Amino acid sequence: MTEPLRVWIDQDLCTGDGLCVQYAPEVFEFDIDGLAYVKGSDGELRTEAGGQAAVPPNLRLDVLDSAKECPGECIHVVRVTDGAEVAGPAAG
Repeated sequence: MTEPLRVWIDQDLCTGDGLCVQYAPEVFEFDIDGLAYVKGSDGELRTEAGGQAAVPPNLRLDVLDSAKECPGECIHVVRVTDGAEVAGPAAG
């Protein structure tokens, strides 16, 4: 898969475990509430509900692994072209 991807976190389900931050600290970061959020290309946290960030091509596997390993099942990775979830709780 080489299509552009976007990622977002459902903070209502986030356990604050931090696997995502360990896998891809360039994409995920904790905020002061102890929950993980995605970071935009500008490095700013996307703290609004459903805030998305582009997945850098060189971090694609790390982000996909984060979604697969997340104990809260709260990381959603979607294709930019059609919005289909490719990793996360709604991936088919």
